[in-house]
Amino acid sequence: MSQNNLIKWDLDLIRRYDLSGPRYTSYPTAIQFDPELSANDLVSTGQQTADRTSPLSLYVHIPFCAHVCYYCACNKVITRNRKKAQPYLDTVYKEMAQLSEWYSDDRIVEQLHWGGGTPTFISNEQMIELMQQLRKHFKLLDDDSGDYSIEIDPREVDHETLRVLREIGFNRVSFGVQDVELQVQEAVNRVQPVEEVADVLQEARRLGFRSINMDLIYGLPHQTLESFSKTLDTIIELSPDRLSVFNYAHMPDRFRSQKHINAEDLPSPETKLAILETTINKLMDAGYVYIGMDHFAKPDDELALAQQNGKLHRNFQGYTTHSDCDLVAIGVSSISQIGDVYYQNEHDIAAYTAAVEERSDAIKRGVTLTRDDRIRRAVITQLICQFELEKAAIEQQFDIRFDDYFAEELEDLARFTEDGLVELNEKQISVTPAGRLLIRRICMSFDAYIPKQQPTKGFSRII
Repeated sequence: MSQNNLIKWDLDLIRRYDLSGPRYTSYPTAIQFDPELSANDLVSTGQQTADRTSPLSLYVHIPFCAHVCYYCACNKVITRNRKKAQPYLDTVYKEMAQLSEWYSDDRIVEQLHWGGGTPTFISNEQMIELMQQLRKHFKLLDDDSGDYSIEIDPREVDHETLRVLREIGFNRVSFGVQDVELQVQEAVNRVQPVEEVADVLQEARRLGFRSINMDLIYGLPHQTLESFSKTLDTIIELSPDRLSVFNYAHMPDRFRSQKHINAEDLPSPETKLAILETTINKLMDAGYVYIGMDHFAKPDDELALAQQNGKLHRNFQGYTTHSDCDLVAIGVSSISQIGDVYYQNEHDIAAYTAAVEERSDAIKRGVTLTRDDRIRRAVITQLICQFELEKAAIEQQFDIRFDDYFAEELEDLARFTEDGLVELNEKQISVTPAGRLLIRRICMSFDAYIPKQQPTKGFSRII
């Protein structure tokens, strides 16, 4: 078994350290984004601190869904009225033109992702038009060498749409599956027969999509250890290249659609842990590499190879291989990372549209990174992606003495060494097999914004 697959399941440690905490798709996290910062200052700082010779990553948010999935915590608009899409896309094109002026600089777009919502809610013609607009304003690759992906609801795509997506340049797809058991699907209002999933997956392969991801969720109503085990058997047979297995966080006060889910139908915390343990074991036995947190990939997948070579990165799209890309995000609620700046667009479509119409940008809140933020971001990214850190690399990059700069943090980590979660020596920090499942908690030790000894509000539980 490869080093990447070494996981040690210690229920006592998991219970002790399973607080709430960030997923570290950014540092500082979105909770630190400040609505008082001006859009002009954020953009100006982003432009000044960006490496204009490096490639770009583009994200487009399409918020529409024809049906509500009760578990969903994404920013979405539930509507059957497909005519709502074009006015939104027209606004996206205006924002895109402004973003291009700010950031394009003839930089090659190595990574492109359309998320939602349900990106395939829009028509084939609108998808063609959207890609044309992206190519007009940014330097997209046309030789199929980029990492161009789209999220797909198998119920909202047919063979013709898949063909269109492939023709306009997509080479990766991510299918939302969640669970294949009918009782679970009915309870979350997402009924999709496994035959439907298998059909679109096989067609995607036939069309030459080079990577297929599937999303699953554990902790949904009526799930049991046995039922989810069956779901995993079915998915393993379908053999996607990557798998994301997310923990359902039941927060009906924050997400209205979750009020449709009966709390008494949810599996107990003990059952959820058993499901997670079984998931990790089953997928690793089936040959998948545990990348970290929710992510698994086949050994020859780019994610697994990047981790093996120390090149894995993390951003708002999760684990990625594009550490040198600035992320330009387009559309309602999307989050950009440009140089030393993060910022998020307006969350509401009406506010987003008005902002773009009135001032050509939709920036609502953001943060400019301090030197301390950049140092801590480098440490957290290294640990959460690679599970180990060479102190000398951080010292050379930022001209610090690691043990002096992080004296308090290393004291905090000493507790983890006693519990066997990390190993510390003069040269490096290594996360042990028992610590990998608790990597978010270990990273929290380096988070200057989080009180060290108490549970945190506003975040999901670590496991």
